[in-house]
Amino acid sequence: MRHALVLALVLAAPALASAKKPLRVTPWVLDDGRGGVFSDWVRFSGPGNSDPALLLEKERQTSDFVAAGAAVEGVDGITLTELGFDVWNDGHCGAGAPRFNVFVTMPDDGSTKLFFFGCSYGTHTPAPDKPATFTRVRFDDSDAFAQDGVSYWPGFGNAVVESIDIVFDEGIDQGSGVTAIDNIDVNGELVGRGHGR
Repeated sequence: MRHALVLALVLAAPALASAKKPLRVTPWVLDDGRGGVFSDWVRFSGPGNSDPALLLEKERQTSDFVAAGAAVEGVDGITLTELGFDVWNDGHCGAGAPRFNVFVTMPDDGSTKLFFFGCSYGTHTPAPDKPATFTRVRFDDSDAFAQDGVSYWPGFGNAVVESIDIVFDEGIDQGSGVTAIDNIDVNGELVGRGHGR
């Protein structure tokens, strides 16, 4: 009996090691002590929506080195095939914020490169579960912008992820200074509520 149990554990080990990590979206803020930034999952009431959404605020100038955001946890080592979120129709949706910051391992030399996916890019359609208040954004290869301006995006289906963050750092000089996102999509898995700071 003991030998059978040991054999079962040995056979199950590869499956357990490759088990998919659950995704979590954990809010964070970069603050200089003067306030004006906020990130957290809040009950977001409105027509067709009463579920929590990730509320992001930067009630400061864009040039101020502060930001609201969230870490997408459980993505280290995955091959990215799909990326997006639902954005609040009355919130800010600019070229640079809210955005995904995606760090990937480059296939040619193993170096780490950062790519941006800004809200105003991607394909925009009404969010299926709350079209009156949110717009669904889905990104494709043409929406990736390299931080260094020269690195090539490996492509969805090829990009191996090291980390993903959501960043909101455009302030009241570029828009309202507030937005909300929901149904954060990584490889078809939607995260609609997260864990507090």
